[in-house]
Order: sequence, then C-alpha cells, then structure tokens
Amino acid sequence: MRTLFDDDRHASEEKEEKSLNRLKNLDEKIAGAVNRVKALKEENVTLERRVRELDALLDEKNQEIERLSSEKAAIKKQVEELLNELETIELG
Repeated sequence: MRTLFDDDRHASEEKEEKSLNRLKNLDEKIAGAVNRVKALKEENVTLERRVRELDALLDEKNQEIERLSSEKAAIKKQVEELLNELETIELG
C-alpha cells in the first residue's frame, strides 16, 4: 500500500541519484583534465629538451659557417696574392 510520503521519498531519491550522477560526471571530467595537464607537461618537457638540442646544433653550425667563411677569405687572399705574383712575373 502506498502513502503520500512514498511519492515524496521516491522523488527525493531520484533527485539524490541525479546529483550523485552529476558529481560522478564532474569527477570524471576533472580526472580527465588532470591527466591531460600531466600529459601536456610531459610533452612540454620533451619539446623544451628538443629546442635546447636544436639550439646547440644551430650554434655548432653557426660556428662552422664562421670558420668556413674565414677559411674562404684566407684562400681568396692567397689567390689574389698569387695572381699578383703571376702578373709581376709576366711583366718582368
């Protein structure tokens, strides 16, 4: 036999169940967001390491370019001196 209070209790239980489901969904979303943040932090560390590696490689290549430019200038100077010497020999 049902009473008037049974309907109120049933509605109250449904309301409580909906609240618990909302809290569960919110908890799952928070857990997902926390996991995503952790993954992004790990990815950021990896990317920062890669940037440092590439910066070091770029510095190394820039030094090599400077060395080769100096070597090129020295060779150019030697060639010019040899051409001048050759011109002097031909004139003499």
